[in-house]
Amino acid sequence: MKRLAHALLAVATAAAAIVASTTLLPATPAAAASLQEVTGFGTNPTGLRMHLYVPDRLPSNPALLVAVHYCTGSGPAFYSGTQFASLADRYGYIVVYPSATRSGNCFDVSSPGALRHDGNSDPVGIVSMVRYVQQRYGTDPARTFVTGASSGAMMTNVLLGDYPDVFRAGSAFMGVPFGCFATTDGSSWNSACANGQITKTPQAWGDLVRAAYPGYTGARPRMQVWHGTEDATLRYPNFAEEIKQWTNVLGVSQTPVLTDSPQSGWTRTRYGSPGTQAPVEAVSAAGVGHSLPTSGMAEGAIAFFGLDTPTVPNPSGSATTPPPSSSTPPPAGNCRVGYTVNAWNTGLTASITITNTGPALTGWTLGFTLPAGQVITSGWNATYTPTSGAVTARNVSYNGALATGASTGIGFQATHTGNSGKPAAFTLNGVACAVA
Repeated sequence: MKRLAHALLAVATAAAAIVASTTLLPATPAAAASLQEVTGFGTNPTGLRMHLYVPDRLPSNPALLVAVHYCTGSGPAFYSGTQFASLADRYGYIVVYPSATRSGNCFDVSSPGALRHDGNSDPVGIVSMVRYVQQRYGTDPARTFVTGASSGAMMTNVLLGDYPDVFRAGSAFMGVPFGCFATTDGSSWNSACANGQITKTPQAWGDLVRAAYPGYTGARPRMQVWHGTEDATLRYPNFAEEIKQWTNVLGVSQTPVLTDSPQSGWTRTRYGSPGTQAPVEAVSAAGVGHSLPTSGMAEGAIAFFGLDTPTVPNPSGSATTPPPSSSTPPPAGNCRVGYTVNAWNTGLTASITITNTGPALTGWTLGFTLPAGQVITSGWNATYTPTSGAVTARNVSYNGALATGASTGIGFQATHTGNSGKPAAFTLNGVACAVA
């Protein structure tokens, strides 16, 4: 216990510095919006507390971000000390702030019950919070994300492993791989992992994630990791182990396709795609300990999630959703499709949002014709046949139901021979769709 208390003190000291430095812009939410505590949100085996921030202005089917605090912290402290709420005002998404309630206020990322789907520990309570907000506010299930610092970063890794069906992507600031902190003696601190002494092959790390939810065959969430090279609390070797784990889970090469320096002292690498929403992105901060420099950090996470679409102020000064472009075609049939391409050399990724504007569906097929030379190599949230030419994307088991007004996100990776363009038209269950 003495070692644990000392370790928690070290984390608390570093975490205080994180909170002090994480506010890039004044974290001043819109006047009427405020942080509210929610009780009775669902199954909560470890008695977590839930705080919720809902901006005054939201688009329909808004995104949801879970922001997870450090040891000795709380949801309200993470709310007031980070920029995620002020960015929510700007970009129009909802933020959930869980609070750990055990001694030390660390989240459980160690016990067997925390490291499995629908176990008996903190991840269950956090996912109950997510489902409460999805039902209460009609958020888009395909745009549910999680981020966290230190203990919260470790929980980010755990949630992506336990619930790949819930989270689309995560961003972990100073964490460790899924399963690295596992213990079997009832303690919550794993010194070998904290000290960067646990190394595994990419396959072994990936197997730990896959074992958390046996039988799951759906899409896996994207991952962004951040770490300082001089971190003395959760040491820097954990950064490389996280990269090994998530590139294996997502089936992309450990060799980066892009390396750059978005800020002095930072080295950013992207794996599987050079675009902003790559399958895996990693940012290393030279000479920095367990308190990362924060200029650009929160916004970097929001960009990785794809949430950085500006809203437009209305005459009263409140944020509202952007007006539709005059070039947007009128609705066709009972569906609307958004299609975004990130292309490089001979490859690309396509992210597709399908919105049902007609009667509720219990299953769907999306039809489109790929430009010549494009060949699908892998996909997520749908099955694709054939891999070129006139393609049909069919729903998988967990996203076939689309209520009126509901959306779902799918996507794929493909090779191309020079033409990385978009399909000209789409059909949903044989009916032409409007293209957003």
